[in-house]
Amino acid sequence: MKIAYADCFSGISGDMFLAALLDAGLPLETLEDGIEKLNLPEKVELRLGETHKGALRAANLEVIVPPGHHHRHLSDILEILSASRLPASVQQSTARIFTMLAEAEARVHGEPIEHVHFHEVGALDSIVDVTGAVIGLEAMGIERLYASHLPYGAGSINSAHGLLPLPAPATLEVLRLAHAPLTPSSAQVELVTPTGAAILGALATFERPALTIMGVGVGAGKRNLPWPNLMRLLVGETPGNGTSDMVQLETNIDDMNPQFYGHIMEKLFAAGARDVFLMPIQMKKNRPGTLLGVIALRKDETNLAELLLRETTTLGLRVQPIGRYEAHREFQQIQTRYGKLTVKQKIINGQVIQSVPEYDECVRLAKENNVSLAEIYQSAQQVLKGV
Repeated sequence: MKIAYADCFSGISGDMFLAALLDAGLPLETLEDGIEKLNLPEKVELRLGETHKGALRAANLEVIVPPGHHHRHLSDILEILSASRLPASVQQSTARIFTMLAEAEARVHGEPIEHVHFHEVGALDSIVDVTGAVIGLEAMGIERLYASHLPYGAGSINSAHGLLPLPAPATLEVLRLAHAPLTPSSAQVELVTPTGAAILGALATFERPALTIMGVGVGAGKRNLPWPNLMRLLVGETPGNGTSDMVQLETNIDDMNPQFYGHIMEKLFAAGARDVFLMPIQMKKNRPGTLLGVIALRKDETNLAELLLRETTTLGLRVQPIGRYEAHREFQQIQTRYGKLTVKQKIINGQVIQSVPEYDECVRLAKENNVSLAEIYQSAQQVLKGV
């Protein structure tokens, strides 16, 4: 399994993480194409360069946006995502990050989540940072993200809400929700930003994994500190037999409106489920029922269990650890006569065994070109075969 480890000894921000991804091998063109699919209301420019932090080089990313500032609600950002041309998996993971940020803001300010105004986090550059992180991880085929302990200092910071203590209240709440381990720092500046905290909080496991290292990306922070202000992203593969640390959650239900299953399935995927399945079963008293199953990473077990107990009529569920062998996967873009498509490649022992166009993008091209879905798939296969 391809994994990555975020070494955040000097903290993390969204642009530091994105710069590290690019430095680790993510093509800038792939990131730009993904951001273009967001269909943002204004043009955004990405400038990738190189800088030094102390004696060490690092990639430096600038997200250039037009002047002006827009405050957005969570619903505004979710609407941008749902209207985008991004794959469903990218939309879901990005939505998880912004939902975690909204939950943190709601608790900090004591208001309902739907009333939360994103100020700095709602700006275009922050939307690009968060969405770009998800685009990059998927494009590089990284299936699991890990992270180090995060540093926290003291002092204060100016914000749209005035002078706030550090770590910023919303950042601290995100870290609490994620059960992130913190290490004290002497710094009197912001080391972990809300977007950086939420990217890791929603996507990462806070532990140092065993890995066979394949590459390192270094992303620069904007401040100059007494130490090199950068983060490192180690990209590699899990050693051993390729099994992954996962769980399967199951529950039998015979008294719930079947119309609810679609909604629950969406929420499970948004909360990190890798797969969700439904099976008809016969239960006690000869009642027809449904077996609802969820496959997920162990780190997401508690959240998913709570979601099932809250959103369904079940009074309990079963959880068991499972192993899984996984083929390595990578994503590449191809140009068909109907437009660009992302293709998922299945790779075993370095050999491409299968290439499959992303379904959502095929549907979009079929609608845009007023042709059948089968014609889009056939066009993609012709390109892949070199016809």
